[in-house]
Amino acid sequence: MPELPEVETVVRGLRSQLVGLTITRVEQRRPDLREKFPARFAGRLQGRRIDSVERRAKYILIGLADANLLVVHLGMTGQFVIGAKPNAIGPHDHVVITLDNDRVLRFNDVRRFGLMDIVPAAQLGSHKRFKGIGPEPLADGFGGAVLEAAFKGRKGPIKAALLDQRNLAGIGNIYASEALYRARISPKRRTGTVTRERAALLATSIREVLEKAVAAGGSSARDYVNADGEQGYFQTEWVVYDREGKPCPSCRAPIKRIVQSGRSTFYCSKCQR
Repeated sequence: MPELPEVETVVRGLRSQLVGLTITRVEQRRPDLREKFPARFAGRLQGRRIDSVERRAKYILIGLADANLLVVHLGMTGQFVIGAKPNAIGPHDHVVITLDNDRVLRFNDVRRFGLMDIVPAAQLGSHKRFKGIGPEPLADGFGGAVLEAAFKGRKGPIKAALLDQRNLAGIGNIYASEALYRARISPKRRTGTVTRERAALLATSIREVLEKAVAAGGSSARDYVNADGEQGYFQTEWVVYDREGKPCPSCRAPIKRIVQSGRSTFYCSKCQR
């Protein structure tokens, strides 16, 4: 499933190509994805100018001139691709949006775990999908104090705390493993034992990993592509994730893999304490 850097990469690509354009036609080619499309979905988008493209956690927020947001989650295999009108629409192109510059934005989702919704912009913070989501790790002001506050009273392992969207928005399995390695913190460490100093180090590591991943266009380990249909390459820079048995770049000990909450965790048992 795309994590924050992949979604941020898609958002930046869409922003550069969509803002200021008007939606002239929407073809909704099925009644649902993960959930049903909202009522009158196509009609509520047609004729609307696109004023902004932003991200909240792992959601894409396309701001419309009528003060509504087209909210999109990519799910596991969702992809936005923008280009000239294709000769044929593929079987997994579930939404096809034509713009007033004659280009076409297609939402392709093989497994149909993505979703689309229309939400009033003024109600975003109280909406069921966004209420309770934690702070953004790429936002101004994010640091150790923010992590400390988010982790206060938590008793589970630090890796689980990072994946909990109520604590921190958008962090997923890949980047939690990579950030913990950079901060030299064991994924098994109890959240409540992370000191203020180490929380500050972890916050810095999270931001560095995410910014580096965004610069690389995200990780294309599975189905992810950006808005131009291109893959990211951050997977070539993974230090611990999916590297079980390979040497740690610092101490040469083999990278270990454990399962936490049903997810694979990769770490160095010597460097991470």
